[in-house]
Amino acid sequence: QVQFVESGGGWVQPGGSLRLSCAASGSIRSIYAMGWYRQAPGKEREWVAVAMAGGTTNYADSVKGRFTISRDNAKNTMYLQMNILKPEDTAVYYCNAQNPFTRAPIGSWGRGTQVTVSS
Repeated sequence: QVQFVESGGGWVQPGGSLRLSCAASGSIRSIYAMGWYRQAPGKEREWVAVAMAGGTTNYADSVKGRFTISRDNAKNTMYLQMNILKPEDTAVYYCNAQNPFTRAPIGSWGRGTQVTVSS
């Protein structure tokens, strides 16, 4: 089973940007849908974005227009470019393979990467 390691989180002021990376332990070429999720303090984990193998992407309404998901199958890595960050984006961000119909995660979770947006 492919394992995922997230990185790139940190502290940023509102309006700032961060780029998260998700490194897979094996090939992601055969994984049709890969996605990002996040969990804010005291809240349930929520879906953020998905990148399909064919290039189609989709986003939660809360991040649409600010976040961009991409995947590099040759490097077995997925990215999340986050712009115009808001305090409500503060969360631990996770990546995972994803059921393309239900958006449910497939496989085990990594440790995630903390994103903190505050002034």
